[in-house]
Amino acid sequence: MFKNILYPTDFSDVSKKAIDYIKQLREGGSETVIVLHIINERGMRAIERYATGNSLEIEQRIMDEAKQELKIIEDDLKKIGFKVKTMIRRGVPFLEILKVEEKENISVIVIGSHGKSNLEEMFLGAVSEKVSRKCKSPVLIVKR
Repeated sequence: MFKNILYPTDFSDVSKKAIDYIKQLREGGSETVIVLHIINERGMRAIERYATGNSLEIEQRIMDEAKQELKIIEDDLKKIGFKVKTMIRRGVPFLEILKVEEKENISVIVIGSHGKSNLEEMFLGAVSEKVSRKCKSPVLIVKR
């Protein structure tokens, strides 16, 4: 039923909790997981404008850390038989999630209810809420 899973993650605790649900979907016949991390464009613009250090070095560190986190998740999911594809995108998180959903023939999106920045979510709206309103696929929102 849910052959291709899209798993957007910001590496927060609640997004990591979503992995347990993805593993249960494997038992139901799911085959592929696309693990997606988005480097928030708004945050990067702030770093470029206000950082005292080299913004390119900061962005590279962010990218390197994201790759390490994605590798851990990929290895964990491959152990139970999933085909795994990892992606890092830079942009507005909910828009990038919708682009990947459209391009990759997604069956279900599994996403955490709250990310790392609860303050930002209060003002801008939770990414998971925007995704659930605008996507075409079913969405499993994992709560804290």
